[in-house]
Amino acid sequence: MYTEEELPKEVNELKSHYKQILGLLGEDVEREGLLKTPERVAKAMLTLTRGYHMDPRNVLNSAKFKEDYRQMVIVKDINFYSLCEHHMLPFYGKAHVAYIPNGYITGLSKIARVVDIFSHRLQVQERMTTQIKECIQETLNPLGVMVVVEAKHMCMQMRGVEKQNSITTTSDFTGAFNQAKTREEFMNLIRGGQF
Repeated sequence: MYTEEELPKEVNELKSHYKQILGLLGEDVEREGLLKTPERVAKAMLTLTRGYHMDPRNVLNSAKFKEDYRQMVIVKDINFYSLCEHHMLPFYGKAHVAYIPNGYITGLSKIARVVDIFSHRLQVQERMTTQIKECIQETLNPLGVMVVVEAKHMCMQMRGVEKQNSITTTSDFTGAFNQAKTREEFMNLIRGGQF
């Protein structure tokens, strides 16, 4: 357990702001149940936004291998959680990523790590989809990349229109995926049954 002086600078600064926010909301910040809340929220926010301090290109390059494989590689059903930048409320779902290698492949877990890094930033789903695609395209230089993201947004479920079961789907693609037949193959494979 840290003492007040040992807490990382960011935690202490965020903690003081969250304490003020609780007071502005009308809470008694000295109430027993809230005494540690500002610190807990500060630490949680640093975890939820840790993607700002990670380089997804380094992750892909850390397991980049020369390989003469030129068929589609798909990593599907990658669970993610993110915070929307408009209300700082969660959105969550699954990302499906495919690429067609052009001399280089990367470790399969690295694709999931790229999704994780971009989702751990304040986001909009559309931008996150494009960032994942661009990172893989620029780092591996494959024949094509396609990303589909499906998510539920708490800002739509908890406030505003309050639509509980709506799902937002975004997609972006490059290269070989500009061909409808290749996109259709990818969509069929991610919709297909489990093992």
